[in-house]
Amino acid sequence: MENEMQQLLSMGFPNELAAQALAATGGRSTVKATEWILTHKSNSSSSPPPAPTQPKIERFFHSHSKQEGQAIDVEQQQHDEASPLSKRQRTLPSSNPNPNPNPNPNPQSSFFFNPLRSSKKNAHEPLYERLRPRTLDDVLGQDHLLSPTSLLRSAIHRNRLPSILLWGPPGTGKTTIARAIVNSFPHHQCPCYRFVSLSAVTSGVKDVRDAVDEARKLRVKSNQRTVLFVDEVHRFNKSQQDSFLPVIEDGSIVFVGATTENPSFHLITPLLSRCRVLTLNPLKPHHVALLLRRAVNDSDKGLTHSAGCQVDVSQDVLDFIGNNCDGDARVALNALEIAAVTAAARLQQPANQSTEEQHKAAAVAVTLDDAKEALQCKHLAYDKAGEEHYNLISALHKSMRGSDANAGIYWLARMLEGGEEPLYIARRLIRFASEDVGLADPSALNQAVSCYQACHFLGMPECNVILAQCVAYLALAPKSVSVYRAIGAAQKVVRESIGQNEGVPLHLRNAPTKLMKDIGYGKGYIYPPDNPSATQSYLPPSLAGYKFLDWPTRTASHDEANPSTSGSGSI
Repeated sequence: MENEMQQLLSMGFPNELAAQALAATGGRSTVKATEWILTHKSNSSSSPPPAPTQPKIERFFHSHSKQEGQAIDVEQQQHDEASPLSKRQRTLPSSNPNPNPNPNPNPQSSFFFNPLRSSKKNAHEPLYERLRPRTLDDVLGQDHLLSPTSLLRSAIHRNRLPSILLWGPPGTGKTTIARAIVNSFPHHQCPCYRFVSLSAVTSGVKDVRDAVDEARKLRVKSNQRTVLFVDEVHRFNKSQQDSFLPVIEDGSIVFVGATTENPSFHLITPLLSRCRVLTLNPLKPHHVALLLRRAVNDSDKGLTHSAGCQVDVSQDVLDFIGNNCDGDARVALNALEIAAVTAAARLQQPANQSTEEQHKAAAVAVTLDDAKEALQCKHLAYDKAGEEHYNLISALHKSMRGSDANAGIYWLARMLEGGEEPLYIARRLIRFASEDVGLADPSALNQAVSCYQACHFLGMPECNVILAQCVAYLALAPKSVSVYRAIGAAQKVVRESIGQNEGVPLHLRNAPTKLMKDIGYGKGYIYPPDNPSATQSYLPPSLAGYKFLDWPTRTASHDEANPSTSGSGSI
């Protein structure tokens, strides 16, 4: 309580009134004590007049807002105090009969962006967060979405922002674009949109409902619309995604979702029909290099802020990181920051020189070895249960089908380096051996099954060469899809009930009992080994002569002469 008492006294309140307020509110919160004083001014005749204490109280609330998570900046505060209009608009809790027209019930998830926002960031914020672009003009690498004639630019120009879904790999700018949209409206239109951020990892339907209720109240009071940004929206289940449908339809919010997973697989169709899906691409190496150069040149928020001294980075270092981050700007900026801190740690401070003097005297050089140490290994974008998983296995399958062993081995290596389970790959190779090689090389199936067994025995990393051998064998083997097409055609006939799926002809039925023989089971069946030249029908009468397998007829003499090469499958 002693600290709270000192804070109240520093704001100009008398000792007696401060003690009374702390006693009435439990003595644990200076904010509650201040509110009590403001709402019970008549209880103490010694209460100071509001005018001289108002600035001190405001500064007090600004400092506590920072501790509670509200993004209030120094430059914005100075601008507000200097502006007569802002003075009239600023209000104190509970004492003003006209509440703030832009209430913020959830300070941790609601952001009101302003062009005057300070560049001074939290000392512990990572580099990628400090350098996050504030407007769409500063976003790099997504020109197909941000051109002057794009959907987003046109919507901002006409002040008609639609609900959108941003789909792309990590570190490509989904959250950045969502936040920058609000800041990119012309100044004469602001404040037309308010930005509220939720994460599907930590939020539920109640959080969504609270944000929507506040958005509706705000729209009635000030005609200001709310952009509700939901990160990792694919983590919401079906019922949670359903909660967005009515509020998008009635215009209560503008919904902006971000996901790294394919929306077709993870989001419900009604939500997709109400939103425009915008696809973000991995950043090109030269785009990443430009972002890294920004970090080097920015003396306020860049590497100087991270390393605590001037930093010199060569273009070779920037190119190395750009080429090995797999288009992920977050990975690149993290690696550059770690490399700069590692380089700064090498500075030796002279005994007679202060840290500040030393930092002014010299700049540390970030070397290629620092970048390699920071990156550790090439970053590979791969998700064993996500979009990239299916993309790579499809590339492997199609490369082998096209008889390109080099491409097949490359895609195999991509999957293994990304951490794919080797037995999953081996199972796909077994399927390929029958589907695409088939009768053109029947031993391919033996190769694939042996590959699976060997991978099971050895595991990674020793089984990598076994998988590569099988991939190469299947890619170079002759190809035939005759069996694959034959089983597909037969299943289609069965499903569509051509021939009404009639019973097995009597001559093909087994007759283990006398009764069955008397009924006619097995009657007229010709035993081929005893009558090799005889012909009989094996299909139901309605399908007599129907061909499922397109394959040359094999003769006994041909089989005996060439038991392993009979047939000439389609390649």
